[in-house]
Amino acid sequence: MYDLAVRDEALRMLESGLSIGEASRQTGVSRTTISRWRNRPTHDSPMTGTCPRCASQPYPPSPAGSYAYLLGLYLGDGCICWVGDRDKHVWALRIMCADSWPGLIQECVEALRAIRPTNRVRVVQRQGCSDVNSYSKHWPHLFPQHGPGKKHDRAIVLEPWQREVVSTLPGRFVRGLMHSDGYRGMNRVRRVLPAGVRWYEYPRYLFKNESPDILALCGEALDLLGVAWRYNKRNELSVARREAVELLDLHVGPKY
Repeated sequence: MYDLAVRDEALRMLESGLSIGEASRQTGVSRTTISRWRNRPTHDSPMTGTCPRCASQPYPPSPAGSYAYLLGLYLGDGCICWVGDRDKHVWALRIMCADSWPGLIQECVEALRAIRPTNRVRVVQRQGCSDVNSYSKHWPHLFPQHGPGKKHDRAIVLEPWQREVVSTLPGRFVRGLMHSDGYRGMNRVRRVLPAGVRWYEYPRYLFKNESPDILALCGEALDLLGVAWRYNKRNELSVARREAVELLDLHVGPKY
């Protein structure tokens, strides 16, 4: 199988007057395949369907809100892995979702379907969680942070087009991060006062990740939202001020 960019280039050569043989020689694609491309319209199949990053003029995935949310889920609890024979270049995007939050599972399914509408989405039961996954040749193009090993063992840097998506929709990105590796709950603080011991409670968000790069991306998106935050631990950031929690609730809210 060939990316759409290769197909587009071969067809442009034919339109410019080159023969099928010459187009085959320059692109390395067989004459039979180029003839089929010329004689048949583009077929949007589940495995080779249109990829915005493979187009002759690449553009960001759409809808942008679904992509920003899915990017957050992927950086938190997602991975991309081979499916079957590596020669087929088919990948699975897998997002692990806690079974205690069925609404999160459904939102993940909807985001996958929105980004790759021709691909089937599967929900596979695992111990204590659901593996929400979808197969495509194009997942590494859509999530170029994919690489060998664990995310915290390599640099995680967004491409310029991804940064544009996140800067436009930071709330959706943070929602994905918090729905994967985040937590919203009550924090209890014990204070010893002259009148005795008193306990205080207040809601807060925590986002925990072993990758300093992913933590930094979360912090940058929170800055864009105007949400005050701080590092709570080496691998965890906290949103605890009342006004900051209330603002973040508008974009994230508790899992459901």
